[in-house]
This record gives sequence, C-alpha cells and structure tokens, in this order.
Amino acid sequence: MTKKKVLFVCTHNSARSQMAEGYLNFSYGDRYEAFSAGTEVTSVNPYAIRAMNEIGVDISSHRSKRIDEFFGVRMDCIVTVCDCARETCPMFLWAKKRIHGDFSDPTSASGSDGEIMDIFRNVRDEIIEFIDVEFGDERDF
Repeated sequence: MTKKKVLFVCTHNSARSQMAEGYLNFSYGDRYEAFSAGTEVTSVNPYAIRAMNEIGVDISSHRSKRIDEFFGVRMDCIVTVCDCARETCPMFLWAKKRIHGDFSDPTSASGSDGEIMDIFRNVRDEIIEFIDVEFGDERDF
C-alpha cells in the first residue's frame, strides 16, 4: 500500500506544524507520510519538543523548513494549521485535498515554565484531536 503524503503548514514551522507532523507519523505512519513547513523558517520550539516527548513522540531531530522545499512535490493533502498560513500559503495545484485547522500559536505564550507548558499541551491536544478526526479513518484523497 502506498502511503498518502500530507504536508502541514504554519507560519514559522516551529510548533503547530511540527507537532502535527510528528503525531501523524507516530500514530498513522502505516498509512501516511507527514511533512511540515512554514511560510518563514525559524527553529523547532523546545516546548513543542517537550510536549510531544510527554506522549512518546520524539520530534527533537526535526528542523524548520520553508514551504519552498516542497514546491513541485506531489502531496495528497495540504493542511494549514493557522489562519495566517492559509492566507499566505501558495496554492499547491498538485495537492488532491486542502484542509484547514486554526490553532492558537503557543509560541506567543508567556508566564512561568509550567504555564507555558500547559499552553503547549493544550494546543498539542487540540491538534491530536483534529488529526484523529481528519485522518483516523482512511480518507479518499
């Protein structure tokens, strides 16, 4: 069986799209091959790494990538995970499906280490729920 390719896109490719890529590969890697990119490049946020480690998903080797790296690469599905990415993401004409989920940006969190981690956990859990709904059953795209 050929795995369907999914590209998660957000603004900085530092947290939301990285967590989504990691979770989809971890939980549904038998059916999907996930990637992530951003409209801008930064680095993977350490809080995102910690939040995913808590559920057994290691994204510590991930790197932030610009969406340009995927131009021309056939994807079965493009998933924008923030409104900004949806508005600025170029149209991938070679993607069979486009999905949008708007998740708050945990990298803008402030407070104590524990408070920031709670925000990352909440966003992580929202992303997991979204992925389980969208990709939990075999999709025809």
